[in-house]
Amino acid sequence: MMPRDIPMNQESKEKTEDNTIEKATLAGGCFWCLEAIFSKINGIHQVVSGYTGGITNSPSYESVCTGNTGHAEAVQLTYDPQCISYKQILEIFFDIHDPTTLNRQEADIGSQYRSAIFYHNNEQREAAKEMIHKLDTAQKWRNPIVTEINPLKNFYPAEEYHHKYFERNPEQAYCRLVINPKLNKLREEHRSKMSRSSAC
Repeated sequence: MMPRDIPMNQESKEKTEDNTIEKATLAGGCFWCLEAIFSKINGIHQVVSGYTGGITNSPSYESVCTGNTGHAEAVQLTYDPQCISYKQILEIFFDIHDPTTLNRQEADIGSQYRSAIFYHNNEQREAAKEMIHKLDTAQKWRNPIVTEINPLKNFYPAEEYHHKYFERNPEQAYCRLVINPKLNKLREEHRSKMSRSSAC
């Protein structure tokens, strides 16, 4: 596990021996949900729960829950763009949370649960703006989208016990009542993106 007091490297693209991987950072309610969802997607190699968008350094879960740090619960994805595009990641993101409720996802209320896209580069910013415009124009929801689009500054990994929370606690009430229905929706609407292949 990476040290919690050191923000993660925010470079969008990282060279590997075989290809180039990219990063995306998203907030849309409890990070347990987002981690469980994106961990199932082909081409996404790592999902890290953490905090971003606030004014304090090295925030703790307890401090973020007060709503005074400005941080949102978020996930940072490391993915292979040859297997899944940033646009496809955004499509999944908007399908598995409600982007029209300000500072709220179902029973989770507070600015730490806001819907937000933290872009790593101008291409991601433009893709996010285009996606929101497309969805608002199509009137997919009754109310307009309130998802923030902000530049990523620092991302602080959450405490160890938050990582792989659903995998470790599948029978916990929140996992059964909140995360499982989202996973079922994912299987219904994005099954093709969940298939595993040796190439990815």
